[in-house]
Amino acid sequence: MANIIVIGTQWGDEGKGKIVDYLAKRSAMVVRFQGGNNAGHTLVVDGKKVVLHLLPSGILQGDCKCVVGNGVVVDPKVLLEELRMLEVNGYNIDTRRLLVSERAHVIMPYHLAIDALREGARGSAKIGTTGRGIGPTYEDKVARRGVRIGDLLDEKRLRVALGAVLPGRNVTIEQQFGGEPLVLETLVKEYLKVGESLRPFVCDTTSVIHAVNREKGGLLFEGAQGTFLDVDHGTYPYVTSSNTVSGGACAGTGVGPTDIDEVVGIVKAYTTRVGSGPFPSEQLGEKGEWLRANGAEFGATTGRARRCGWFDAALVARAVALNGVTTLALTKLDVLSGLDEIPVGVSYVGGEFPLDLADASVVYETVPGWKEDITKCRTYEELPQACRDYVKFLENAVGAPCGIVSVGPGRKQTIVRPSVDFFSS
Repeated sequence: MANIIVIGTQWGDEGKGKIVDYLAKRSAMVVRFQGGNNAGHTLVVDGKKVVLHLLPSGILQGDCKCVVGNGVVVDPKVLLEELRMLEVNGYNIDTRRLLVSERAHVIMPYHLAIDALREGARGSAKIGTTGRGIGPTYEDKVARRGVRIGDLLDEKRLRVALGAVLPGRNVTIEQQFGGEPLVLETLVKEYLKVGESLRPFVCDTTSVIHAVNREKGGLLFEGAQGTFLDVDHGTYPYVTSSNTVSGGACAGTGVGPTDIDEVVGIVKAYTTRVGSGPFPSEQLGEKGEWLRANGAEFGATTGRARRCGWFDAALVARAVALNGVTTLALTKLDVLSGLDEIPVGVSYVGGEFPLDLADASVVYETVPGWKEDITKCRTYEELPQACRDYVKFLENAVGAPCGIVSVGPGRKQTIVRPSVDFFSS
């Protein structure tokens, strides 16, 4: 089986969860490699919606083992809540189904406090953080003062780790923002109990991943957010705090680049963004409202209304290059049904990809739309000709083939084109 990385090619919310869920049924293991519970993946199984924030989207496929990799920052309380939510919905998850890296860094209460206090202090200059403590946790990680999941299983290690970071974080909370300091003993006691609840799931996941890879069972690497929220390649500073591009899968799980066979880029048939930051093809008027209403564009994690605009091929072509995308999975194509014509951003004025996308001015071409309801189509040939022409136009514009087309949220509303076999390697 092939080893596949699944990434978002826009600003997140492209529908990665649905595609990972679909591909997971033919993979031995799904591994989440970055981000935290600041992302939400919405899955619809048998008409029932399930929203995941930390767990890999393959967790709903019964035979698939899932891993939360070392590159993820984990709020252990959220993880336990998510496991309880799945249990209520009839999914009983044990250590045969889920493993958590002992090297993953922990989101602590002081990270949540600092994240919220900072964003509040920015006023109109807000970055648009979700307030989940992601950024401050990655800060501590790269500053070599973080608390890791493995530390929650050992009182001495936890006490040393917290003792090194908490005084400085309390200074920030108290003196810079006027907040309430946290107490070391309270945190030690609370998080040792959390650690005991997670203990059965915690291990050296890198060794487990390598073992599956040796057996050629098929590894599926799942990222969060999208390419242009990448801390290096995104619309800085309006980005997340990790590498969302495909290269992050290697560092965030412990596999080498030569172990990767395919990179599937998830791309929405139009463009959306949550939070602040430049968005060249955004539609602020009636057309943007139409896309938002038709696509039910509200964040799975925050509930915030997503900003909406037309497809930006210059943006996606850049993502194809950054990630080494081998095939695209086009989602929410059904949302565009009913339009007489569809504008597509094909380039930026001047032809360059600017340092600041706020400086980009989009050049549009218009292609014919279609009126038919495509949600019941199950083969590519059943799609209206104008719909297939739109897909072909996007393929040519971004320089990558489209191997999967999604025509609705359900599992059965996924068309895999016969020209692409993700599992032939």
